[in-house]
Amino acid sequence: MKQLKTISIKKSHLLILTIIILLINQSCKQEIAQWRGADRNGVYNETSILDEWPESGPELLWTAEGLGNGYAAPSVLNNKVFVIGEIDSMSYLFAYDLKGNLLWKTANGPEFMGEGFSSTYPGARSTPTVIDNLAYITSGTGRIACIETSAGEEQWAVDLVKDFGGSENYFGYSESVVVDDNKVYCFAGGNKINIAAIDRLTGETIWTSEALKDTFAYCSPITVELATRKVLITTSRHNLFAVDCENGETLGTYTLKGYEYDGEHCNSPLYADGFIYFIANDEKGSGAVKLELLDDGETIKEVWSNKKIRNNFHGYIVAGDNLLTTVQGNWLKALDLNNGMVADSVKVTTGSIIVADNKLICYGTNGDVNLINYDQNKFNITGKFKVKEGTRHHFAYPVLDNGVMYIRHGDVLMAYNLK
Repeated sequence: MKQLKTISIKKSHLLILTIIILLINQSCKQEIAQWRGADRNGVYNETSILDEWPESGPELLWTAEGLGNGYAAPSVLNNKVFVIGEIDSMSYLFAYDLKGNLLWKTANGPEFMGEGFSSTYPGARSTPTVIDNLAYITSGTGRIACIETSAGEEQWAVDLVKDFGGSENYFGYSESVVVDDNKVYCFAGGNKINIAAIDRLTGETIWTSEALKDTFAYCSPITVELATRKVLITTSRHNLFAVDCENGETLGTYTLKGYEYDGEHCNSPLYADGFIYFIANDEKGSGAVKLELLDDGETIKEVWSNKKIRNNFHGYIVAGDNLLTTVQGNWLKALDLNNGMVADSVKVTTGSIIVADNKLICYGTNGDVNLINYDQNKFNITGKFKVKEGTRHHFAYPVLDNGVMYIRHGDVLMAYNLK
């Protein structure tokens, strides 16, 4: 009896210890703000935002000028707004409070300025990845830095070209780095070191991989937790592929064939319920594709493709039974997830899209911002206004946080009230 009692006490102690550990882990869960939202899928967990906008658009709360050139979207975390811009050929991370006051700015080396045609698109490309009190940023020339967010002090930095033998390509590095567990993943694009994993706290290299020895394609990757392993999913010039997050081993691959511009794949892959979705811009390519990713990550199989769907870098979203995307020719279309056929469409300027509370926000390349209610797989435009502040191209993604929409247009950052 005494032995049984001892065992019972030990079991109860173990149960209590397990509960305590779970509670600690829950309370210490990392907060993150990054490219296309917390899960990198364009979905924001905002509720009770406006169902429609007044004719003049939502209330403009504030504007902040002086960001310099760039198309990088902001990230919002811990009552600060972080965004990257280029001034006098240098890359800077700016930090603002929630009223638009500049708190600090920190340099991150030379920014991409381009040559020939690419010089018409100078400036910052990458959205900061912010976890707790650290921001991870990338310049267009390939300098990745870790910045402490209270005062903007640099903790460490690596150079994708100098340290890993990478190449910035024609339009520069544009990857918004994935930070997952203790690793920062970066696509250097070199022959010997194609992809690298870096310790997020020290900047030390954890592993490097030759991967497919293919150059990078302006894509920001995603990570996916499978049944047997965690994988990094990204694109190179000619392939979409998965890499084991633990050791850099190349797993499943899917060849991207026949692309007119030799593989300028600017969109991020999207993962949902065992499938990868990807859309490129080129007429001769596969267009929109649905790919099955098996549980071991070692096989990627095409389910369907729709060659008529073209999207350069504006993203796409899984919502309900459909894949939502703007396309060339100024349309927003819903593709049936089962077969890739168009289920609904509405005329809007091609642009970047996000979704929250069953409402789409589309920031068009002409400056138009549309609010589109998406109910029962149907589009209904309920608001529209034009961004008039700022400079150069309307390429940045809108961002939502606590009922506020942030839009960056070149030199200007704007905050709108959506409640």
